[in-house]
Amino acid sequence: MNIKSLLIGAAASALLAGALSAGELTVVSWGGAYTKSQVEAYQKPWMAKTGNTILSEDYNGGLSEVKSQVEAGNVTWDIVDVELSDAVRGCDEGLLEPIDPAILPPAPDGTPALKDFIPGAISDCAVANIVWSTIYAYDTTKFATGPTTMADFFDLKKFPGKRGMRKGPKANLEMALAADGVAAKDIYPLLMTPEGVDRAFAKLDTIKDSVVWWEAGAQPPQLLADGEVAMTTAYNGRIFNAVAAENQPFKIVWDGQIFDFDLWVIPKGAPNKDLAMDFLAFSTATKQLAAQASYISYGPARLSSSALVGNYITKPSLAMGPEMPTAPANFKTALQNDSAFWADNQDQLNERFNAWLAQ
Repeated sequence: MNIKSLLIGAAASALLAGALSAGELTVVSWGGAYTKSQVEAYQKPWMAKTGNTILSEDYNGGLSEVKSQVEAGNVTWDIVDVELSDAVRGCDEGLLEPIDPAILPPAPDGTPALKDFIPGAISDCAVANIVWSTIYAYDTTKFATGPTTMADFFDLKKFPGKRGMRKGPKANLEMALAADGVAAKDIYPLLMTPEGVDRAFAKLDTIKDSVVWWEAGAQPPQLLADGEVAMTTAYNGRIFNAVAAENQPFKIVWDGQIFDFDLWVIPKGAPNKDLAMDFLAFSTATKQLAAQASYISYGPARLSSSALVGNYITKPSLAMGPEMPTAPANFKTALQNDSAFWADNQDQLNERFNAWLAQ
């Protein structure tokens, strides 16, 4: 065999070894426009940088699938996008890997990550990527004068038509009390009492027969587009996408919005834990979080990202800053989701909600 053949063989072997050593990471998120924003801002750049590949899967939230995998000792998911209350509960129950914040890169000016993230965005087992809100939106073609308050969502006489709501108690109970005249600061103290829970369900009773229940985040804008509902609760970014990318005649009502973090967690025993940690650190860097906000109107969890948030990726004339849940004009009556409350009460309120649905 001549030198040239040996060199070609060695190069081929090196390429094969590199291909075999490249890892595959399973990233689980909520689908639709949200996952697309993560694919463009996080996944494609990380794959280009590392040579690894990503298998992207969708789910409808909650801890049930993570818990089943961990308890069965058959974990197939590597990193999962969850709501804050699920991150807290999953960590408490030992379902998630601890995350050392030292792996997180500093801000471009050198500010340590622990000081650069919004307070509450980093916990023992989770790191936030976005601030998002549950709002309600309506089809502007259905009303000459549209609704403006949370009370209007529950007013079937003034604003007739079906309502869409997520199938579960979270956000619905808070919105019901807001519609019933409870100030944002008093909602969770009231929900901690049996009387408060009863009052929230009594308010939900007033529209129960007109509700179309949804479970996946992509459903609310579709329900509006299909004319199945006149207004619906939704994740604010999904409605933004329907308006900005699909020219749908929808409008967000920010009154009574409930804002929250979404965070990355790594299931206990994830098969590619090291890769998951690397992806987590990469995707929550300043530049990546700002890039995601160009695709969907969820606020970055890092303070240093805000100055880098630009215009909508497909409509350069549309500034994304005013579309964020945290924009001052949108934030006047906002309520932060109480993750501790839901971590402690989710199971029993789920049971109460399901029993109420079955009545």
